[in-house]
Amino acid sequence: MTEKSHQETAAAAPRGERSQPAGPGPEAVTLRPRALLITAWACAAAIMIFFAVVAYLMPAEDTGVIFRPVDQAAMMVIGAFVAGGLLLMARPRVRADRGGIQVRNVLTTRWFPWDEVVGVSFPDGASSARLELPDDEYHPVLAVQAVDRGLAVRGVRTLRDLHAAAAGGS
Repeated sequence: MTEKSHQETAAAAPRGERSQPAGPGPEAVTLRPRALLITAWACAAAIMIFFAVVAYLMPAEDTGVIFRPVDQAAMMVIGAFVAGGLLLMARPRVRADRGGIQVRNVLTTRWFPWDEVVGVSFPDGASSARLELPDDEYHPVLAVQAVDRGLAVRGVRTLRDLHAAAAGGS
């Protein structure tokens, strides 16, 4: 949304009413998974190295098939696609402030005002935290992973504190 669009939206709102923000403000807390991030980048690098070696060695063996430079380039492109798919796992992030929480998982990004969130939980045996929503629904928070141990605990506590502050301040 451009700045002009923001101004038009604000001008369209009736006087005295504030429009709900559609995302976190500049003072937002940002959480990202550490182990998942490191693993995704390491695996993507390993995949690229593997495909580069395979592409380099392709014309070396006489198998009866003639490999051309375009075949080597195609192997590198395939490797880049596989590595890019792995890097999608490095995408999860949470940004939260007193207004709400923005959850970016592998493919989607959603904004939840705190008044729509019942709570923040980390069920026993779960690999990631989740937002408890009304009607027994939930939304996974992949940015807070169990494998991050202490970082995950601090992240859940921070989100719970923000949720409690928003509930108390409303």
